[in-house]
Amino acid sequence: MKRHPIGVLLDRMAPPEGLLLLVLAVIIGAGTGLAAVFFIWLIAFIQNRSYTGIELIFPHLGVWSYVLVPVGGALLAGPLIAWFAHEAKGHGVPEVMQALVQRGGRIRPRVAITKIITSALCIGTGGSAGREGPIVQVGSALGSSVGQVLHLSDERIKNLVSCGAAAGIAATFNAPIAGVAFAIEVLMSGLHVRMFGNVVIAAVSASIVSQIFLGDRPAFSVPLYTLETPWTLVFFLGLGLLSAVVGVMFIRMLGWFEEAFDSWKFPLALKPAVGAVLLGILGVLYLQLPGVGFDSARESQLGMPLIENIPKVYGSGFTFIEEALHGQVSTLLLLALVFLKPLATSFTLGSGNSGGVFAPSLFLGAVFGGVMGSVFHTFQPEIAGPPGAYALVGMAAVFAATARAPLTAMLIVFEMSNDYAMILPLMVAAVSASYLAQALYPESIYTMKLTRRGIRFDQGRDLDIMQSVHVEEVMNRDPITMYRTDSLAELYQKFQETNFLGFPVLNSDNSLYGIVTLQDLENILARDSMNLRNLQVEDVAVIDAITVFPEEAIWTAIQKMAPRDLARLPVVSRDGKGDLLGLISRSDILRAYDIGIIRKQRGQLLDDRSTLRNATQNDFMELRLSNETAILGQPLKNIAISRSVNVVSVERNGELLIPHGDTVFESGDIITFFGRTDCLQEAKKVFI
Repeated sequence: MKRHPIGVLLDRMAPPEGLLLLVLAVIIGAGTGLAAVFFIWLIAFIQNRSYTGIELIFPHLGVWSYVLVPVGGALLAGPLIAWFAHEAKGHGVPEVMQALVQRGGRIRPRVAITKIITSALCIGTGGSAGREGPIVQVGSALGSSVGQVLHLSDERIKNLVSCGAAAGIAATFNAPIAGVAFAIEVLMSGLHVRMFGNVVIAAVSASIVSQIFLGDRPAFSVPLYTLETPWTLVFFLGLGLLSAVVGVMFIRMLGWFEEAFDSWKFPLALKPAVGAVLLGILGVLYLQLPGVGFDSARESQLGMPLIENIPKVYGSGFTFIEEALHGQVSTLLLLALVFLKPLATSFTLGSGNSGGVFAPSLFLGAVFGGVMGSVFHTFQPEIAGPPGAYALVGMAAVFAATARAPLTAMLIVFEMSNDYAMILPLMVAAVSASYLAQALYPESIYTMKLTRRGIRFDQGRDLDIMQSVHVEEVMNRDPITMYRTDSLAELYQKFQETNFLGFPVLNSDNSLYGIVTLQDLENILARDSMNLRNLQVEDVAVIDAITVFPEEAIWTAIQKMAPRDLARLPVVSRDGKGDLLGLISRSDILRAYDIGIIRKQRGQLLDDRSTLRNATQNDFMELRLSNETAILGQPLKNIAISRSVNVVSVERNGELLIPHGDTVFESGDIITFFGRTDCLQEAKKVFI
């Protein structure tokens, strides 16, 4: 493969790693900031042109223009998503997470361009979605593209992807601290000190660019709210717990519509238009609510511009959020929007259109918080305080419940409102909402889509990969050991010779006695009263050490290490004799993860692959499963086919899946077989 000239030049210059990543972080942050500014302007341009143009083209269409405009935007965005970059479908963040964990952070450059255009068409024409998800994906794609051009390592590319994501949040909301928190909590799944500085620099750079073009002001103008009494925190705790229920409702509603549209046998390019029709009907019905829409059909055609009366369930809804924060919206309307806004977002994103879920979550939190604030204020006006304060805190609580990112939720609302007085209620509500939502429903709004694809994450790792590799495949089968009767001098010498930090300790019959670490030795040496000459290793070692069996999955070893942050585990036999078979350490687990990724990408059973290579007359065959197929709902491992035939791929709803033993077949699946020609027809009969 021919290398990019910039990558070749970088190799010749060999700049310091820290300086290189710092410069790239600034470039990615500034580039993402410019993309965010362009994106925001593009949304406003499309919105103005579409709703003013429809009045000129169809002057007597009236409120039904709110159906035609979203459908027109979806008809333009749908083909772009289906034909150019299917990753632009939906809210984008799950695709970034999948790229970080499974593809070394590699994202196709065309995703950024497609995402900006399709999301602007969606939001500008009324789609109920946010602009932050697209910018996160655009920034991540920019960071990934820069890393790929320079031929950087996977770890560096992942770092640049996180920089782009943080920059996207920072530029969109003028909230650099929240951008960093989002990258850490949602994408990086933890604080990586080496990456942290670059992410901060990228967020700051994006925020500066955004302020130059869009102005230096918080996203919302919020009245100065204060905590009335310490007892008021009880109401905010109740708001947080109830917000968890609302957040789970939103997650499940969006997930249901995504699954329904994905399983629907209909052209992918036209599915967003169907969702837009449903959204348009919902928008027209919303305008029929008392005190919401036009007073008469004639007024809708002559007296009031369409663009000034767009239904509140459309778009990001930032203007309406500010009204709710000021307490200027009736409680009944807020209560209606608690159900209508998630439904509108589900129509938009569930059907495959492009946009984010960050802003809809904030919108839902503001209206639900306003409702609860009105209820609390009615019963205890002196303690509860104004309803607008609950709308502010509700934004953080519902987003924390949907994204499982309480730190991001607290910081984003704090930076968007510039109101430090409410930090305690924000903390109480966000944390309680996140924890209860996790207990009610294990998936966040970002991991839900990936779970349906068979991809499960924990701490930034793919659980399927960590469960597919066994301890015996990567363990050290000949570890350096000590005997319990060895002296401390021998132990000290062994530490100096090997530079290792711990050793298994054996009995005289070579069974496991315990484990000893350098820290254990240092603790003994620090005791002046101890007679060190008479001490042996057994006096220092930890007995009844935590162990792992060779046939257990790597994920089991990780779970055993986690509570006490252990660096290594002895591997013993399962027969109960305690014979030491090896040692597994953190470096072995990292190597196991790489092995698992390669194995998963390979996607074929090794035995079948060997048979196919030796065959002389091989061919491919494709087969679409119908509703009458007998194997529907059955896993691949239960279907008896010749070992000379292998199922190499399954195309489902436009996505290519690599099958494994637990893959369950569905109607409409396009299955690709590879094998001996004389055996393919037999396999076809089995599947038909």
